[in-house]
Amino acid sequence: VKLTETGGGSVQAGGSLRLSCEASKSLHNAYCVGWFRQSPQKEREGLATIDSTGDTSYADSVKGRFIISQDNAKNTLYLQMNNLKSEDTGLYRCAASPGCRQTSSQVLRHITEEWFGYWGEGTQVTVSS
Repeated sequence: VKLTETGGGSVQAGGSLRLSCEASKSLHNAYCVGWFRQSPQKEREGLATIDSTGDTSYADSVKGRFIISQDNAKNTLYLQMNNLKSEDTGLYRCAASPGCRQTSSQVLRHITEEWFGYWGEGTQVTVSS
């Protein structure tokens, strides 16, 4: 599965961005998927996940501001980001885990390349204050 992220850019604090992650094949029902953030100053962070039942979970740092969703007809995962803060700056990557049977909250704790199996290259988000 090839994952390709788009939608990053530079935005002022308080602004919004919508990230997209297009998959080369359907991820519906058979995968757990999620969005992650990387920056030089921090460890990779799980932001939002969807499990194979469609249930979602969010990190406390983005809860109430970010919304994860997927359009199965387009094989695309989205991350709507509102009220962006300077600490949201980073490289945003989507990931997919085939055959995943864990809950979305369990998936949120996994951040390694090996666990997910499929990762996109990422899209950069820069938030200026």
